[in-house]
Amino acid sequence: EDGILKSPASGANLMTTDTFMDFKLHIEFRYPEHSNSGVYLRGRYEVQVEDSQGKEPNSHFLGGVYGFLTPNENVARKPGEWQEYDITLVGRRVTVVANGKTIIYNQIIPGITGGALDSNEASPGPIMLQGDHGPVEYRNIRIAVPQ
Repeated sequence: EDGILKSPASGANLMTTDTFMDFKLHIEFRYPEHSNSGVYLRGRYEVQVEDSQGKEPNSHFLGGVYGFLTPNENVARKPGEWQEYDITLVGRRVTVVANGKTIIYNQIIPGITGGALDSNEASPGPIMLQGDHGPVEYRNIRIAVPQ
């Protein structure tokens, strides 16, 4: 709707039909209070999207690679405000820039996160947007792959 991909309630996960190996992803999102979602890189590694403003950094909060990598600071904005990620994934090395600040830099993701589509880490995979944990909106989704 007007360029915004909306999930007004818990629903289904969405994924790209194309698959990717190394890439840079830009994505903007917003959620209401207490909502929770995630952006799955290659369908295997979840970068958390969650209402976590004011909380101590944790891999389960905004910008964390779920269960594995904790951001160096919590840069979450208030619920209802647009936020953005610029994520670079090369092999299993990830850099997460959230709301203009680098919060994870060139860290190795040690394995697949919960909810992964498969465990074949050597293969390309889709971008998957988690939709089964609460309302969320996404816009301005762009992906660039190296030439």
